[in-house]
Amino acid sequence: MEKFFRLKENGTDVKREVVGGLITFLTMAYIIAVNANILGDPGVGMNPGAVVTATCLSAGVTTILMGIYANLPLGLASGMGLNAFFAYTVVMEMGISWQIALTAVFVEGIIFILLSLTKVREAIVNCIPTNLKYAVTAGIGLFIAFIGFGNAGIVVGSEATKVTMGSLVSPTALITILGVMVIVILSKKNVKGAILWGMAASAIAAWIYAALSPEAATAAGIYLPKGILKFESIAPIAGKLDFSVFTNAGTISEFISVVFVFLFIDFFDTAGTLVGVASKIGMIDKDGKVKNAGKALLVDAIGTTFGALVGTSTVTTYVESSAGVASGARTGLSAVVTGILFLLAMFLSPLFVAIPGCATAPALIIVGFFMIESVKNIDFSDFTEGVPAFLTIALMPMTYSIGDGLMIGMLSYAILNLIANITTREAKDRKQVSFVVYILAIIFLLKIIFG
Repeated sequence: MEKFFRLKENGTDVKREVVGGLITFLTMAYIIAVNANILGDPGVGMNPGAVVTATCLSAGVTTILMGIYANLPLGLASGMGLNAFFAYTVVMEMGISWQIALTAVFVEGIIFILLSLTKVREAIVNCIPTNLKYAVTAGIGLFIAFIGFGNAGIVVGSEATKVTMGSLVSPTALITILGVMVIVILSKKNVKGAILWGMAASAIAAWIYAALSPEAATAAGIYLPKGILKFESIAPIAGKLDFSVFTNAGTISEFISVVFVFLFIDFFDTAGTLVGVASKIGMIDKDGKVKNAGKALLVDAIGTTFGALVGTSTVTTYVESSAGVASGARTGLSAVVTGILFLLAMFLSPLFVAIPGCATAPALIIVGFFMIESVKNIDFSDFTEGVPAFLTIALMPMTYSIGDGLMIGMLSYAILNLIANITTREAKDRKQVSFVVYILAIIFLLKIIFG
């Protein structure tokens, strides 16, 4: 393992990688239940039990591939937001069958494989300016902390103010606060795996609460594990792609638009996550490029294609990978651990699904704290660098989208630097901006204008 994953070279060891992989899995495990609920909605028509198995299988295989091929501590699974678009917009609103929707995901994956093999996707990721790379890290930190606070019920929706403070004495809030305190205290004492122990403390507290007050716990979304062993066949949804859409002139344009939306959301969510996590662990070289970006993006594309074949929505790189990174994971060994746990979850899903959101919330909040420190590396003295960085950081949590935050950051960077270069007389004082940045800006403008 030392030779293959280069552990010492990356300043880590087997124990840290295993703990990091476990933590990444625990912060991602919610997707097992959520994906089954969304894709298994009666309005969609997919078998919920089969979706659980497909979710675990696709996540496990592609995450292991990420670790072995790209040697990066990144977990992959069916993407949140993308699964909702699949179910509620494509199937339920547009009236497209889930079989054709899976075909759109499959086509998206094939396109991404081609873009990755030709290094187009890697070039776009690497053209993101250095200050924006740091901003993405900070923005993701705020984004996942926001998710954590929401899972805890500490931040709730409000008609008057959009969001507001929830009850700090609710069971979910108290369970989350307990986990945060355990993490902070153990981290202060340099205890390895502090984040894992904090989540474990919260999970145990949640299950004790569920045992003592089952009705109240159910209302709070907390349940005791319903058994341990269970396996569901993927036969009802695997290999059910429907290519008849290509022979129907009336629906092909609608199909293409669906594929484009999948492409757009997945592309920039993955780019933002890859850049953010890579900069956090020092995987950005002296030229500002993400190391092994090409391999990581190819695995991501293969994951989407494989996921469609086994019966799940777009598989993408998960921002929750930063939880494992914050606990010390630095190589693909942690991804292999995460992937193996997903494969085991196919048989132990009742146990892992029972870990409530309020028990993983402490990890997300603390990781947000770790990632926001990258702000100190941003050059705010240059407004053409600082303003786009600020917009990126602010809009990721405010729009609840890594992709949208990165889009506005890149668009504003292109516009501000174009104006600055035009109004600068001396050629030597003009900033060198990649032409890819301007191409992306045009694409972003078209998306904003035409939706």
